[in-house]
Amino acid sequence: MAENKNPLADPKNQRAATKMVHGGTVRSQHGETSESLYLNSGFIYDSSDAAEARFMGDDDGHIYSRFSNPSYDMFQDRMCLIEGAEAARATATGMAAVTTAVMSQVRAGDHVVASRALFGGCRFVVEDYLPRWGVESSIVDGRDPQNFANAMRPNTKAIFIETPSNPTLELVDIEAVAKIAHANGAVLIVDNVFATPMFQKPLELGADLVTYSATKHIDGQGRCMGGIILGSKELIEADIHTIIRQTGPTISPFNAWVMLKGLETLALRVERMSQSAAKLASFLADHPKVDKVFYPHHPSHPQYELGKRQMSSGSTMLAFEVGGASGTSEGSNQEAAFKLADALSVVKISNNLGDAKSIITHPATTTHQRFSEEERLEAGITRKLLRLSVGLEDGDDLLDDFAFALDQI
Repeated sequence: MAENKNPLADPKNQRAATKMVHGGTVRSQHGETSESLYLNSGFIYDSSDAAEARFMGDDDGHIYSRFSNPSYDMFQDRMCLIEGAEAARATATGMAAVTTAVMSQVRAGDHVVASRALFGGCRFVVEDYLPRWGVESSIVDGRDPQNFANAMRPNTKAIFIETPSNPTLELVDIEAVAKIAHANGAVLIVDNVFATPMFQKPLELGADLVTYSATKHIDGQGRCMGGIILGSKELIEADIHTIIRQTGPTISPFNAWVMLKGLETLALRVERMSQSAAKLASFLADHPKVDKVFYPHHPSHPQYELGKRQMSSGSTMLAFEVGGASGTSEGSNQEAAFKLADALSVVKISNNLGDAKSIITHPATTTHQRFSEEERLEAGITRKLLRLSVGLEDGDDLLDDFAFALDQI
């Protein structure tokens, strides 16, 4: 057979949507169209010598599905092509990805700096979990890069940020913070869930590691749990791989396969969802019963210029505060937020996000309920705040749904 000279035979030359359909695929001897599912725990060796070579690392084959499997490989390789990463490791959940990424970079006596605007579970890892193992942490207002510079110590090994943040879509200047981290010998870890791999490229902006909850947009249909960590081979194949191998926060082969299927439609889904999110943000910003809207590509966002610079789209996520007269109590604010959410029909109440279905939640009483009132207010999480994950429904139906619900308060 003649050699294929077509440049597109190399997945690196393909555009993002094409990589999401074909990237990383390895077919068996049967030549299946859809990727095979390798639903097995162990692997057979041709001989005892072959088994020894595999365990010694002299043979690249698989040993045990706790840490490697052909289904993982395809998911990881496809994500690397999309993200522009050298290597990746999939995990059982998004929180497993965050915890493994952060813990892999520190030892007892080290220090971590994190932005204050983080998902509740992520702040638990930084503020509660790390100190149990002798790792100190500092929480800073991530909107000003200088706050990271001021918090750095000689023993600071990592900076961890989430941008846009959950739930207020607060932004951090990735490029500026990466320079601060590297000037101090630390790595920058970015949780990129809200932006998705389509709308923001942290590695290109200087980040060292990127994490995702694949449960969200990558699956995109509320089916399976999963996470992934991406970065350089040096970082991924060292402590990150070792931690996953030895402690077992591993994705299942079936879930990895589902994530592969999700990636095939990711570009189409998040583009449509972000278009609807932008329309909803404009509608809500102009509504007299809405006090404030948080959407990175809406001009009212206080970091609008940064959002336009480092994100190619405004995200599928937005947040807003239900309107209330000055001095309204937090209790009545919460009552108004609950009443609006309960009046919605197309949009469902759930704490998940990135789903094909539009989902709304009240962060103060759900995802961030473990925070003290002071901590919530410091992060901008008032009791009149609602977080919205925009799905694939008809955009006009979503507008009508909110118009009706707002009329009820």
